[in-house]
Amino acid sequence: MFSASVTRTARRLLTARFWRSIAQGTLVVDLALYLNALHWSGTAIGAVFGVGGIAGASFGILIGLVSDRFGRKPFLLGYEGVCCACGLVAFLTSHAALLATAIVLGGFGRGANGAAGPVSPAEDAWLAETLDPLARGFVFSVKSALGFSGMALGALAAMLPALWAARLGPVESYRPIFLVVILGNAANIYILARTPERRQAQPRPSKPGPTQSGQTTRSHENQFLARLVALNAFNGLAVGLTTPLISYWFAQRFHIGPVLIAPVMAGSYLGVAAAALFSGGLTRRAGLVKVVLWGRSCGLALLLLFPLMPAYALAALVYGLRSALNLGTIGARQALVVSAVHDKRRGLASSLNTFSGRIPQSLGSALAGGLIGAGYFASPFYLAAIFQGAYLCLFGWLFRPVEHRLKDAPRLVPESNANGLNT
Repeated sequence: MFSASVTRTARRLLTARFWRSIAQGTLVVDLALYLNALHWSGTAIGAVFGVGGIAGASFGILIGLVSDRFGRKPFLLGYEGVCCACGLVAFLTSHAALLATAIVLGGFGRGANGAAGPVSPAEDAWLAETLDPLARGFVFSVKSALGFSGMALGALAAMLPALWAARLGPVESYRPIFLVVILGNAANIYILARTPERRQAQPRPSKPGPTQSGQTTRSHENQFLARLVALNAFNGLAVGLTTPLISYWFAQRFHIGPVLIAPVMAGSYLGVAAAALFSGGLTRRAGLVKVVLWGRSCGLALLLLFPLMPAYALAALVYGLRSALNLGTIGARQALVVSAVHDKRRGLASSLNTFSGRIPQSLGSALAGGLIGAGYFASPFYLAAIFQGAYLCLFGWLFRPVEHRLKDAPRLVPESNANGLNT
C-alpha cells in the first residue's frame, strides 16, 4: 500500500526528513544540558529557545507565501545550507552570543520531528502536491513515523558526551554533537539537489456549482485559516510549556544526566513512530478527526498525571505513553491542514499552521524555563493541560467539515499520464 501511495519525489522528501531528524533527536536531549553545563540560567535557556521559535515562525510565514509562487526546492536547499553553517559555528565555539545566534538561526533543540524549520510549510506543500488526497493521511503519518524514528536514533547518540566527558571535560564533551547536524544537513543537500520539482497534474474538475466560484472558495478558506490561527494558539502554548525543555526538567527534577535521559527519549520517539503508523492506518477506517481526538484526549489525561510521578522510572513511563498518544497524530493533523485549501494556497496554509503555533510555543518555552529554574516542576504541565483541553474542545468543530470535503475530493490525474514522467 505504501509503495502505491508515493512517487519518487515523495520518497526523497521522506528520506530527507529522516536524516534531518537524527540531529534533532540528539539536540533535543543534549542542547539544554549543554547550556546548563555552560551555566546558563533556566530563564536564559527558555529565552533562546523562545526567540528561535519566533524567528523560525516569522520566516516561515513569508516562505510559505513565496513558495506558492516560486516553488519549494530552493528554500529547502537554502535551509539545509544555513543549518550546516550554524552547526559549524556551534561546534567551533561556545561564545554565548555566537552560540545563541546559531541556535536561533538553526532552530536547534526544538525536537521538530525532522521538519525543516521555517521551510517546513514549503516541504509539506511539496509533499502534498505529489499525493492523491485520500493517501495524504497515511503518507503524512509515515512521514511523522520516519521523523520520530530518526529522532530516536539521535537521542541514543545523545549519550555520547557522557562517554567523552573524562577526556574532553564535562562541557567540551557536548560540542561534537553538532557534527551530527553538519553531516545530516550535508546529506540532505545531496538528496534534495537531485530531486526534481514538478507540479502535480491538477484534479479533474467536478461539476460546477454556486459554491465553487473562486471568490466564494477563497472566502471560505480565509475563514478557516483565521480560525486555525486562533485554535493553534492553545496548542502552541501547551507544547511550549511541556516539550522543548523536557530534558532540562528531568535533569532538574531528578538530578540525572544524559546517560539516563537519552534512552528514555529514544524509547518515547520509537513509541511515537509506532503510534504514527498505527494512527495512519486507523485514519482509513475511523477518519482523521476521530483519530486525533482519541489520541490527544488520552494524552491529556496522562499529562495531568505526569508531574505527580515520584520516581524517574514512573515519570519516564508516563512521558513515553503520553508522547506516543499525543504526537502520533501529527501526520493526521497535517493532512487535514494541507487538504483544507487548494493547491496554490497550501504553502500559505502550512505556514499559518506553523506560525500560529510557534509564537505561543515560544512564549510557553520561555515561561517553562523560568518556572523549572525556580523549582516549580508541576506548574508548566497543569497550565499546558488547560490550553490542551481548550484545543481539543474546538478541534472537531473546525476540522470535521474539512474531512467531509476531503472524502468527496476528485482524484489526481497520475503524473505519468499527465506529462509522461514519473517523479
